[in-house]
Amino acid sequence: MRTSSNPAFRNLPAGQGGGYATFDRQGGAMGGAAAYADTQAAQAGYGKAGAGERALTMDDVVTKTAITAGLALVTGVLTVLSGAFWLTLPAFVVGLVAALVVIFKQSSNPGLVLTYSAAMGVALGGITGALEMSGTQFQGIGFQAVVGTAGVFVGMLVVYKTGAVRVTPKFTKWLMGAMFGVLVLMIVNLVVSFFTTGGLGLRDGSPLAYLFSIVCIGVASFSLLLDFDMADRAVREGAPAKFGWYIAFGLMTTLVWLYIEILRLLSYLRSD
Repeated sequence: MRTSSNPAFRNLPAGQGGGYATFDRQGGAMGGAAAYADTQAAQAGYGKAGAGERALTMDDVVTKTAITAGLALVTGVLTVLSGAFWLTLPAFVVGLVAALVVIFKQSSNPGLVLTYSAAMGVALGGITGALEMSGTQFQGIGFQAVVGTAGVFVGMLVVYKTGAVRVTPKFTKWLMGAMFGVLVLMIVNLVVSFFTTGGLGLRDGSPLAYLFSIVCIGVASFSLLLDFDMADRAVREGAPAKFGWYIAFGLMTTLVWLYIEILRLLSYLRSD
């Protein structure tokens, strides 16, 4: 089985005889978490649903993904409407902690997954609201970013289902290499920005920043294909139904990254 570029999916240890790794059975996944997960060479494995367990269906994946995404959208909108932008940083911290627990403990606990979604919704809502309040040119940018993110998600789902782009080992290796390159550039840009205004120019609204944001959106978009493939395989191999929460979490991490990059690119366009 191919590993996903998503840190949540790539950190799953191989189970005995293939399938999807066991969650919540006698113990044992954002920037630093992604860097850790990308060092894992294990193939994903979960094992078939045991006696008395219901097997995962695509309806489970769709329903749980819709719940997590919907919760993030609701908490984000409420944050914008309430003007509680001061919650942005605390929410990011809560979201990061929840994500690390889910990833490193390989937990399919719905409470943790929903906590992550709710917290990231507040954080993204705070960023969006603060941006919209910073100038009339940014009003409505959040709605555009949400529509753009949903559009990319649906578009890539169509691409996956029609087989226009096939998830092959070669494609997976190319995409993971692209993600690693993007991560390295982000870190280097951050470090350089401590000594030089604007860093490498990847986030300052320059033509290079436009290009970098487009590349990030492209990489995040194509990583959805690997996430879809992982979900499809989990269903075909009869993973336990609760694994749907973990798949939903993995998809949410990609959607959060995609939304941030789309919002950033829109801010560049509106600043001109």
